[in-house]
Amino acid sequence: MSETPPSASPASELAQRVRRFVDEFILPAEPLLAAEDSAARALTRALSQQARDASVFGNFYPLRYGGRLASLTDYIEVAEQEGRSEYAPGILGADATLDAYMLERHAGPSIRARFFLPLVQGNAVSSYAMSEPDSIGSIPATMNCRAELGDGNWHIDGRKWFICRSQLADFATVVARTGEGPVAQALSMIVVPTGAPGFEVLRPLSLLGRWQGQAELAFKGVQVPYDHVLGQPGQGIALMQERLGLGRLLRSAHWLGQAQRCFELMCGRVHSPKGQLARLAGKQLVRARIYRVYRAIATARSLVLDAAHKFDTGIGNSIEVNLAKLAASDAVSEASDSAIQIMGAEGLSDWMPLAGIYRNARTTHILDGADDALISTIGRQLLDATTPDTAFDPRYPSRRLSRAAE
Repeated sequence: MSETPPSASPASELAQRVRRFVDEFILPAEPLLAAEDSAARALTRALSQQARDASVFGNFYPLRYGGRLASLTDYIEVAEQEGRSEYAPGILGADATLDAYMLERHAGPSIRARFFLPLVQGNAVSSYAMSEPDSIGSIPATMNCRAELGDGNWHIDGRKWFICRSQLADFATVVARTGEGPVAQALSMIVVPTGAPGFEVLRPLSLLGRWQGQAELAFKGVQVPYDHVLGQPGQGIALMQERLGLGRLLRSAHWLGQAQRCFELMCGRVHSPKGQLARLAGKQLVRARIYRVYRAIATARSLVLDAAHKFDTGIGNSIEVNLAKLAASDAVSEASDSAIQIMGAEGLSDWMPLAGIYRNARTTHILDGADDALISTIGRQLLDATTPDTAFDPRYPSRRLSRAAE
C-alpha cells in the first residue's frame, strides 16, 4: 500500500518558487552579472524588481515589512535556493537581511524612517564597515576608527577595508571606538550615509583576482547626528556578537546552495554522453568524490539547521554557529573542487560557473571569521564547557558558556 506524500510546507513551496526564479532568470544571466559594470548593475536592478513582482524578494525580512517566514529554521531551506548563484542573494534582497534584522531591533525612529524602510522596500543598499587595514579582525580591541561626540554629532575618523557592497551602498553601519577602557564598553555601531561629507571610497579591492564589490573606505571628519547610533553607545561588542551569529548562519545556508549546485553538475556530467563515454559511473574515485561531497553537504546542512533551531528558541548556540560555518565552508570547497576535477579543463573555463564558485569557496575560509580563529575559539569554548565537575551535554555544548566566553 503506497503512502500519500505529505503536502509541501509554506517554506518548501517558497523554496521551490525561489529555485525556479534563480534557475530561469539568474543563472542564465551570470556571465553578464560577472562583468561588475554599469550594464551588470542595471541588470541587477531589473532582476530585483522582477523578484519583487514574483514575491520572492526579502524572504526573511521582518514579517510586517514584507517577510514571508518567521523562523530561521524554515528560512534555511529557502536560503539554500537563494545561494545557488553567488549573485542571487543580492538580487533577491537576501544580502540585506542581516542589516534589516539589526536595524529593526536596535535603530531609533529617525534611522528606521531614513534607512530601514527604504532597505526593506528594496530602495536602498546597505554595508557593514568593521575590518580595518591596521587592526586584527578577530581582535576588536585593535580597532582604531574613532567617533567623538561633540555638538550633538558623532565626528568619525578612520579607515575600513574589504567592505562588501560599499561602492553601491546608500549607508554603512560603522563600528567605531567611542570610549576608553575595556573594549566591551568602548565600541559602538553608528549608521553613516555614504553621501556624508568626508566619506570616501579609496579603492576597490579584489578577492583572488575578482571584483566582488569590496572596497577600502575613509572617514575624514564625517559627522552624523547622535541618534544614528544603534542601541546605546558602548554596546558595539554585544551587537557584533549578535550580528555574527545570525550572519554566519545566513552565509552558510547560501554556501550550501552553491555546494548543492556543484553536486548536481557533477552528477549531471557522470550521467551525460561524455560521462558515459568515459565510463565515469564505474570509476571508484568518481564514486568516492560523489560520496564525500554528498556527506559534506548533508553534515553541514544538519549543523546549520541545529544552530538555526537554537537561534529560534533562544538557546545559546555560539559553538554550533561556528561549527556550521566551518562545515558549510568545507562543503562548498569540497564540492567545487570535486566538480572541477570531474569536469576536467571544461570546469576551469569561463563558460562554466565552477571557476567562480571555486574562488568564492576559498574566500569563505577567511571571510566571516577565519578558519584558524574559529577552530581555536571552539576548542577553548569546549574546554570551558567541560571543566571538571561540570555537567556537559553534547547536544547543547554552548548552554553553560558565559557571555564573556562567547
